[in-house]
Amino acid sequence: MDKLVVSTSAHIKDIESIPRIMWGVNLALLPTLIGAVYFFGVYALWIVLSSVVSAVITEAVVQKFILKRPVTVSDGSAVTCGILLAFSIPPAVPLWLPAVGSFVAMAIAKQCFGGLGWNVFNPAMIGRAFLLISWPIEMTTWTLPLNGMTGASPLGILKKDGLEKVIEFFGDRGIMYTDLFIGNIRGSLGETSCVLLLLGAIYLLYKRYISWHIPVSFLGTVAGLSWIIGGDPLFAILSGGCILGAFFIATDMVTSPVTKTGQLIFGAGIGALVVLIRAKAGYPEGVCYAVLLMNTLTPLIDRWIKPKPYGVVKK
Repeated sequence: MDKLVVSTSAHIKDIESIPRIMWGVNLALLPTLIGAVYFFGVYALWIVLSSVVSAVITEAVVQKFILKRPVTVSDGSAVTCGILLAFSIPPAVPLWLPAVGSFVAMAIAKQCFGGLGWNVFNPAMIGRAFLLISWPIEMTTWTLPLNGMTGASPLGILKKDGLEKVIEFFGDRGIMYTDLFIGNIRGSLGETSCVLLLLGAIYLLYKRYISWHIPVSFLGTVAGLSWIIGGDPLFAILSGGCILGAFFIATDMVTSPVTKTGQLIFGAGIGALVVLIRAKAGYPEGVCYAVLLMNTLTPLIDRWIKPKPYGVVKK
């Protein structure tokens, strides 16, 4: 007679794992990478490679020689961080810039907090914030896709001269929406093509690696508040890093709330901060700092919004 084996939870197993999810996210980012190379040239690929290689080497060296822990670069999280950092910086920066940003992201924002699953802040956004503070000129020099001409981004024009000047720059409102959706605009390497980002987002939603709660509350808040203050809701969503941030950055499992209600609050908070920074702060874009600010509130949201234990009846 076989012995009855009793083990600890969890008793229900799933084929999904951290490496499977991380490499799935990397796959979802592939269309945007191809689009970045098409719009900005082969140099865009070198920027991404510089960022990814730096992230992988930094994580491996810190884990093996400083923290004396097993090296876990094969799980794909370092690659994901490198790609997202590269996607959030301009397409003509020197190659050492993304390498430095990835070093800061992995060594300080991730490994100093204990590694994957323990970091408080999104590592890629910490790396971008560090680069923007340290080298503001390089981080705010934009080139036009396909011809490489430098100039202001759509959000930069909006900040300085208003929406009418943005529409005048594109020719008319319809062309503006089309170019913003396709990606024929100045901007960061991986944030310009909304259609390619949405292709990857559909894959992540299909695989259930992310849920709709953060993206919908994020983008819905951006659209609603932009309309309230007299802006163009569709322009607000399609411009800057809103799509990249909503589906690929804010949905980071480690730095976002656990509960669905908490995720709705988290996404709405990011959206509100994005609109506030764009409208009142010195920066034309606010996704990076909005995500980091809401990361600090994630533990409080999780403590505030707790699921009811099964079988418990409130008095």
